[in-house]
Amino acid sequence: MKKFLAFALLGLAAATASAEKADAAKQAVIGYDSLETNEVTQVTIFTGNVVVTKGTLILKSDRAVVKNTPEGDMFVTLTANPGKAATFRQKRDGGPDLWIEGQAQRIEYDERNDLMKLFSGARIRQLEGDKPTNEIESEFISYDSRKEVFVARNDASGTNKPGQGRGTMVIAPRKPRAAPATPPGTPAPAPAPASTPAAENP
Repeated sequence: MKKFLAFALLGLAAATASAEKADAAKQAVIGYDSLETNEVTQVTIFTGNVVVTKGTLILKSDRAVVKNTPEGDMFVTLTANPGKAATFRQKRDGGPDLWIEGQAQRIEYDERNDLMKLFSGARIRQLEGDKPTNEIESEFISYDSRKEVFVARNDASGTNKPGQGRGTMVIAPRKPRAAPATPPGTPAPAPAPASTPAAENP
C-alpha cells in the first residue's frame, strides 16, 4: 500500500503565517528558452528552463502555460518533464526568514485567488530559515495563502480514494520543552558540602 506524509490540513498556516502579501503588487518577470503567444486568447506557452519571478514568489518548470484574464491576473500551469518536478518558493509574512516551498509533476497557480494546486508527487514544506517546521506529501495538495488553508488528498484528482494510502503530518517542535516542575512535597536536594580550607603550615 502506498503511504503519503500528511493529509487534510485545515488552518495549519493559522499557527504560522501567510504568503508575502506585498508580492501581489509586484510585476512578473519570466525567463525561458522559447515561447509562443496568442494575443487573441491571451495565452502564452513558455518552454525550456522556465522561471517565473513575482516579488518573493519563484516558480520553475520545464514548461509553463500563462493565461492572462481580462482583469489582468495570471493563471499559470507549470509542468515538468518525466523524472523531474515543477517547483515554487515564496516568503511568508510574520517574520524575517519564513518561507514556503513545494514541488509536484504539475502546479497550477491562480494569482487572483492566491491559490496554489500541486498534482502528482506533491510536496510542501514550511521553513524558518533552512529549518523545516511543517511538511506535507501527498498526490494532491491545495494551498490557499489568502485563507491560510492547506488541503491534501491521496489521489491526483483532488479526491480521496480507498486503497490509495493513509496520510501522516510532520510538525517540528516550536520551542524546547521546559524542565518538569518539582512535585509538591518533594524534599529539596541537600546543598553541596562546603569545602574545608587547607591548613596553613606553621
